Amino acid sequence: MTWPDESAQPRAERERSITAFEAITLTGSELLQGERPSIPVLLRKIFERLGATYVKLGQFIASSPTLFPEEYVLEFQKCLDKTPSVPFTTIKSILEQEMQRPLDQIFESIEEEPLASASVAQVHAAVLKGSNKEIVLKVLKPGVVETLKVDLSFLYITAKVLEFLNPDLKRTSLANIVSDIRTSMMEEVDFTKEAANIEQFQDYLFRMELEGQAMAPFVYKEISTKSVLAMDRLRGASLTDLESIRQIAPGSDPETVLISALNTWFGSIIGCSSFHADVHAGNLLVLPDGRVAFIDFGIVGRIKPDTWGAVQAFLTSVSTADYRVMAMALAQMGATADEVDVDAFARDLEELYAELNNLDAEVVVAAGSDGYSDPTVAANVLVDETEINKLLISVVQIGETHGVKFPREFGLLLKQLLYFDRYVRLLAPELSVLDDERVRIEASAYPSYPSY
Repeated sequence: MTWPDESAQPRAERERSITAFEAITLTGSELLQGERPSIPVLLRKIFERLGATYVKLGQFIASSPTLFPEEYVLEFQKCLDKTPSVPFTTIKSILEQEMQRPLDQIFESIEEEPLASASVAQVHAAVLKGSNKEIVLKVLKPGVVETLKVDLSFLYITAKVLEFLNPDLKRTSLANIVSDIRTSMMEEVDFTKEAANIEQFQDYLFRMELEGQAMAPFVYKEISTKSVLAMDRLRGASLTDLESIRQIAPGSDPETVLISALNTWFGSIIGCSSFHADVHAGNLLVLPDGRVAFIDFGIVGRIKPDTWGAVQAFLTSVSTADYRVMAMALAQMGATADEVDVDAFARDLEELYAELNNLDAEVVVAAGSDGYSDPTVAANVLVDETEINKLLISVVQIGETHGVKFPREFGLLLKQLLYFDRYVRLLAPELSVLDDERVRIEASAYPSYPSY
């Protein structure tokens, strides 16, 4: 791998200053023209215009209701991570630099049109030379790392200055939060970390003999670097796209597939060094053979050893609907200033769970036509991201009411639990997760990860 030249950082600083000026000027002109958005909306628009770092920061806020106010969490959920693609000539140059040999020695072909383009990377389909295997190349966009370093250093210094000027802010651990953001974001732009996350998940599947039910894409280490991630191309249907599942895997039963996904993910919390922390339906694919593929391991959660027992107790309480044990486990996981009234906490959790049970799934029927035959109707089940975040915020607020402040890792864990709760209601409404012997969510069903 070739590292950027020494002038990259000052150049990035100049470019960021120009971009910031343009973003603030454009937003200011909109205000002068009569728009009067709320502060969260205003910040979200500025963040989108500032580019990669701030889009990722917006996503961090949206996924961290344990750290940020409700109105910001909900607004930044709308933060768009779709940016114009980088020209293929630039991508080709990056690949040549990273591979350190002619591309025609490695690839039979690379599609110039990207499959996807986000703020920090874009994905191209390719075919390997010799084997003709179809793969995807996730390529880091140029200048992203330098820009992140400049932006995050500025945010960290600003946080330290604010803490110095206002000592009350120190109690909110503002600088520590920014430090966590910096660590999280820098991991996301180091694709060797994502490759390691995939490998650990695959090792867990092998140890637990789950390879017949679930999988993750194979990583080609010899052509993967910090800036390029080469993986098998998987062709499947989103977990909630029922019509596509019927076409791709006609013999698959959505309920059985969902149970496989449930058991695999629950087991990874206890049996793997990290858990997939972004299990929205697009990252869970149903393959033609009926297996579930977990993709995109850029965001993972890790349970700290000192909260391991509490997480195990929490999972057990979920499976048994024991709200007192749940309250005790949550109190142990969070930071508390005073003694927690466990019984009152348990009652509030039970009320929230009752509300959760009353929520109905939303099924949207979309009509379309192929132009040659009668209109076709495809049913696609949608999981409302806003609803998931509101439920998560409700748990956080109940905790705060009882003096419990949860760490971000718990927020990540709980959000994935809520995703799966929605999937059960959508795909298998008759399934009783607590009573069905096929579903294993109690901690005792899984051996702990060897490191612990």
